[in-house]
Amino acid sequence: MNPTILPLDWLLGTWQSDEPGEGCFPTIKPFRYFETLQFSHVGQPVVNFSFNAFHADSKKPLHRECGFIRMQPGTNKVAFIVAQNSGLVEIEEGELTGQQLNLRSHAIARISFAKEPHVKEISRVFQLRADGKLEQRVSMATDTQPLMEHLRITYIRSS
Repeated sequence: MNPTILPLDWLLGTWQSDEPGEGCFPTIKPFRYFETLQFSHVGQPVVNFSFNAFHADSKKPLHRECGFIRMQPGTNKVAFIVAQNSGLVEIEEGELTGQQLNLRSHAIARISFAKEPHVKEISRVFQLRADGKLEQRVSMATDTQPLMEHLRITYIRSS
């Protein structure tokens, strides 16, 4: 493993949601979902990731994200670079404190025919809890809504 990303080694592996996560936002119906996260590396100073979500009841595919996590060498500064199947591309930046990663959008781009309202801001927290579960919380702001929690889910490591 590249020494630059050693502080992120607690994320590596495959994580499965242990119970359905919850999603809500004023412009959509609340929903429940399962998700698989994969974090890996190939020796470069970057963590590769992919996230795959499925509707808890219908099992239909939902959200997909893939990208990279980079760290600024010699610091706790982190960049989270992600492409989403919805046509959103974003760069989130933040800090790693112990086994918690706090991120906030730095840049957001979207396809020209993206569904409205458009996402304007995203913040995300990954935290490895004392019980060994990984928790992810995602907040979002759009053209019409202020920043508020959108997703909350916990995972157990499956590999």
